[in-house]
Amino acid sequence: MAGIVKPPTPTLKEFLKQPETKPASEFIDGRVEQKPMPQGKHSRLQLRFCDQVNDIAETTQVMMAFPELRCTFGGRSIVPDATVIRWERIPFDADGEVANAFETYPDWTIEILSPDQTTTKVIRNILHCLKHGSQLGWLIDPEERVILVFLPEQLPIELVGDAVLPVLPNLALALTVNDVFAWLKGRQQI
Repeated sequence: MAGIVKPPTPTLKEFLKQPETKPASEFIDGRVEQKPMPQGKHSRLQLRFCDQVNDIAETTQVMMAFPELRCTFGGRSIVPDATVIRWERIPFDADGEVANAFETYPDWTIEILSPDQTTTKVIRNILHCLKHGSQLGWLIDPEERVILVFLPEQLPIELVGDAVLPVLPNLALALTVNDVFAWLKGRQQI
């Protein structure tokens, strides 16, 4: 009986030429892996996080938050759930608009754990970002109501409840873990 022949894995350069998938696919350690489809809690946290950062930092041109932004660096092409990039590191095109290709690491990477996702894969992407220049990583677990905070060359910090979350310097944003998970309730009538 003949063995099953697998198609060859593309190189990073070949991968980047392929059409985007929904949900996004990532190129990690020579493999192409598709992310799980975001669901309600994931989408809500992602939206509110980006809005919170951009409401403060975009108008003053300090930094910008992006949902599902492909970042290609260090031999990988990943799509964190949210990224924050300092203004001076954002690639702009000749028209002064945000460029399509980001061939750099995020300054802050945020992953929101989906029910179908392994914690190890997500943590490995956060660690890859920190290894290549990121200053901060969050892993948000909506089911456990925990946020793991990753800083360069430090052990992860587990934060819950009223613990204040660290953010990038020069970002006037004060959030607790409870504040983040309160976003899941939406704006309720009183």
